Formats: sequence, C-alpha cells, structure tokens
Amino acid sequence: MHKKDYKIHIIGAGISGLIAARVLEENGFSPTIIEATKSVGGRVKTDIVDGYQLDHGFQVLLTSYPAAQKYLDFETLDLQKFLPGASIFKNGKQKIIGDPLRETSFLFSTLFSGIGNFSDKIKILQLNNKLKKKTIVDIFAEEEVSTLSYLSHLGFSDKMINEFFKPFFSGIFLEDKLETSSRMFEFIYKMFGEGYAALPKDGIKAIPEQLYQKLKQTTFKFDTKVTAVKDGEITLETTTKLDSDFTIIATDAHHLVSNLKNQTTLWKSCNTLYFESEQRIIKKSLIGLIPHQGTLINNIFYHTSLTTNATRNKELLSVTVIDNKNVSNEALIEMVKEELKTHCGIDNLKFIKHYYIPMALPKLHSLKYDMLPSETRLNSKIFLAGDTQLNGSLNAAMMSGERAALGIIEALSGYTSSQNIVH
Repeated sequence: MHKKDYKIHIIGAGISGLIAARVLEENGFSPTIIEATKSVGGRVKTDIVDGYQLDHGFQVLLTSYPAAQKYLDFETLDLQKFLPGASIFKNGKQKIIGDPLRETSFLFSTLFSGIGNFSDKIKILQLNNKLKKKTIVDIFAEEEVSTLSYLSHLGFSDKMINEFFKPFFSGIFLEDKLETSSRMFEFIYKMFGEGYAALPKDGIKAIPEQLYQKLKQTTFKFDTKVTAVKDGEITLETTTKLDSDFTIIATDAHHLVSNLKNQTTLWKSCNTLYFESEQRIIKKSLIGLIPHQGTLINNIFYHTSLTTNATRNKELLSVTVIDNKNVSNEALIEMVKEELKTHCGIDNLKFIKHYYIPMALPKLHSLKYDMLPSETRLNSKIFLAGDTQLNGSLNAAMMSGERAALGIIEALSGYTSSQNIVH
C-alpha cells in the first residue's frame, strides 16, 4: 500500500495533533485530523473582543523550549519578549526584581528591593549556575520532591519563597502550595534562564495557526465529535463509523477508549479576567505579583506593554486567579477589582471578559521529559499524544505529538526511529 493510502486519523487539532500531522506529512503520509470545535489550537486560543486580543488564560511561550525551536518559525510569529523579572506589590509599594545579568537596569532595584535577603540573591546566582550546567535529561532523572521542599533544601528564606517563588511559580503550576514536582521547577527555571518568555504579536493562537498553515497533505474535519475509538474504527457523535488503519488520540483519551475509563486525568483549573484601563501601573513588560496571604489574585499583566495587533489605544490588563473560592462570577469580578485597588493602586477599570478554564494543566506525577515512540502505543492501532503523556508544557505537547507519529511510522516500517529532539 502507498503511504498516502493509509487511513491515519488524529483526534484533536491542538498542538500535539498538529505536530503529529506535520511529522506524518514529512514522512509521506496524508493524515486526517478530527476536531470537535471550529478551529485549531485546543487549549491554545485567542479571541478578539472590543478590539483586544484575549488569550484563553495567561499563556506564554518559552523560547528555549527545544521542541518550539525545532517546529516553530519564531521570526514569522513576531515574538514580543517579556523582561526577565517581576513587579512585586508589597505594602502599597511596587518593587522590581529581575536578572541583572541579562537586564542591567534590574541590578539596583533587585539588590535593594527588600524581597528576600542578600543570602537569597547569592543562592539565586548559584541556582542559575547549577541549572545552566545540568542537562534536561539529567533534570528529569532526578528524584522528585515538591518544589517547596526543593527550595527549602537549597536554603532559601521563607520570605524569598513566600514573596517571590510562591506567587511567580504558582501562576505557572496553577497551584499555590508549590506541590508540583521539583523536576518541573528545574526544567522551567532552566528554560527561563536560557531564553525568554514571549507572546506572538497576534496572540498565543498564532502558534497553532502557524502549524496549521504549514500542513499541506492533511484533511481536517472540524465540528466533528468522536465518541469512541477502538482498533481500526472511530465512532462519531452522529454514530457514523470511520475505518482507521492507525489512530492518534491527541486529546483526553479516557472517555474514548473503553479500557481507559478508570484512568481519568486530573486537571488544574484557573480563571483569567480581562479589564481595560486608562494607564499602566507597571511601566515595563513585567508580570505583576501580589505576595499577600489570602489574596485571590495570583498575577497580573498588561498585555499592551508588549506590541500587539490590537486596535485599541487604552491598556489591557489580565488577572489570573487560581482558586476562585467558589464565589459567583459577579462576586469574583468585584473582589478582583477591590484587590487591584487595595494592593496595586489600580482603579477605574472596565471589565471585558472572564475565562474559566477547567482543564488548564494536567495534574501529573512521575513527570517525564521524553518517551520512545513505542511508548505512545496503546495497542496495535491506537497511539496516545498530548502533554498528559509527559509534563504540563507546550514543549511536552509538541514532543508527544512527534513521538506518536514516529510510533506509527515505526509500526509500519518495522524499524526503531533515530529522530530525536535536541536536548
């Protein structure tokens, strides 16, 4: 059979599914992607509301992700970089801290910020050096402890942990106790140190859009829901059955495959609220943190501190809330406004939109960086992809999609792939 004649289906047009399709295309296959919604992207999407670009949750691309460097054209994405630091609102004052080795203007503000002590600053430099020398493979081979235990073991003061590490990494891990694996902390910290956090000028959706535009031999079935997958057959919500030589499930698989029904993935949720403001309290492209016990707000960011293709001439502020305390949406908006006024001096806001994201990040243990293509294989014809297979990151989504595609190629050719992500 010619490669193009194989019926290969990918369920889900998120990042994993799009990468899987690209790898299959590069190897001569013509897959079909089945997507339940009207567009590509999965959890990586952007809406245009009132002339503003609103990402579905506060998401960033770390430019040092190996898979991103391999599969994305950064220049075409027109990436707008965050400065390597944070603006911390404490006792009614704004303190700027950052990496003075990469941004010299942060030197004095970091040294005299009152965030942590002098010993903490030395330990930051030591941590930077340690992770610069450590490979990603070595990071994921380490024994896992909680991030909080890891930081305490390194000797960071409670003040430094509570006023910087907790608010900053809670927004990345979407949990406020730093229970997330130390492997993930070291990986993300290393990625921040070797590159930048950035957003495409068109918003985060530009990433899946770019991957979509590059696919030439892939067929898309949008607005098509899959209800079951078994060897050689896919059942759609319409009860139509599709023959499939191979299927990659690049979405939550437990409700599609009968023998996975007891292996439900747990998810972390979050809320992102967008407001319009007349002016920016944080002048530079820095994330804002409020290290005050009991606050709803985890972080804030003025998206208009970066260049965007938005048409409005006012300021766009996003607020991330990890735990909404089960209050109503209306109460949440008012409570967030009150906290912004009390802790940051931000007032006179116009509410734009609230996103509740129930499946923002998978809650995983025994985190992995990579896997063999054969490890993505559920049975003879079904393969699994998605960040749930490795760790909760854009990098993992890409890598798992690649590995699942290579798994099919191996199954057909009977050889073990030598294609690897650069470590």
